[in-house]
Amino acid sequence: MTWLVTGGAGYIGSHVVSNLQQAGLPVVVVDDLSTGIRGFVPEGVPFVKGSLLDTNLVEKTLREYSITGVIHIAGFKFAGISVEKPLHTYEQNVTAMMSLLAAMNTVGVKKIVFSSSSSVYGNAASGLVFEGHPFNPTSPYGESKVIGEWMLRNEGIAHDLVHTSLRYFNVVGSGDITLPDVSPCNLFSMVFAALEQGRVPVIFGDDYDTPDGTCIRDYIHVADLAASHVGAARRMDAGEPIEPAYNLGSGTGTSVSEIMTAIAVETGIDFTPEIGPRRQGDPDRVVASGEKAARDLGWAMTHSLGDMIRSAYEARKSR
Repeated sequence: MTWLVTGGAGYIGSHVVSNLQQAGLPVVVVDDLSTGIRGFVPEGVPFVKGSLLDTNLVEKTLREYSITGVIHIAGFKFAGISVEKPLHTYEQNVTAMMSLLAAMNTVGVKKIVFSSSSSVYGNAASGLVFEGHPFNPTSPYGESKVIGEWMLRNEGIAHDLVHTSLRYFNVVGSGDITLPDVSPCNLFSMVFAALEQGRVPVIFGDDYDTPDGTCIRDYIHVADLAASHVGAARRMDAGEPIEPAYNLGSGTGTSVSEIMTAIAVETGIDFTPEIGPRRQGDPDRVVASGEKAARDLGWAMTHSLGDMIRSAYEARKSR
């Protein structure tokens, strides 16, 4: 039961690899290192450097390591930049996934866990979001994730592919001080960078219909997220039924103001964020129900907001 993790040298992927190891499941990593870091792959884990666009390489890897399932995390993950680079986004997220699925079909690998995104719901979503909420992506990135889920559905019909898509919002924190979030575009990274540079972080709007006037979103710890990927892999290995998609959410959410206050406490840096204008299209509150994932995958929010911030900050300082 050997699992291939695409993008296993990245922030999320490396945590998934670590969790697979802890669960006693053999794992292999393929990553082109465009954003991943070779040092994030644990010693002793087979590593293949290359692009999923190279179908022959993927086929060779699946055969050489007798892969039985794939956890597909690799991709271009920057929603804002995807608007400026739609073709690049589709190449990395759609064409590359087509290549992966083609290789899996050729070799006969029939199980895949897909790292999808809450962006499939778009800004039209509000309140508590369940898996049946309509797709309404607002960026090429979100659209590419929808297409990825469609491809899995169709491959499931055509070739009996067993699949599930994990949809989640803001992934933060660190489960290992040596595995920091190195993306400059995530909320915690942007706030930390501003504080390090002596700038004041900005909250975009404080007049939303929420208790403190700032937007409410889901923030989940990367270690909890990784554990659910492993839970999905275990369920597939056991031949148990699995849903086509799961939301990984808190069901309650956290406001941007609460995030800022907690960051000041955990970092020891006293600051009062500036209030900027609203960003167009931002809904008041969007959080996901994680009921199905809790039922089937062992999903649970085991880390507090303080844990998330503290672990992210300590990992960042250790770089």
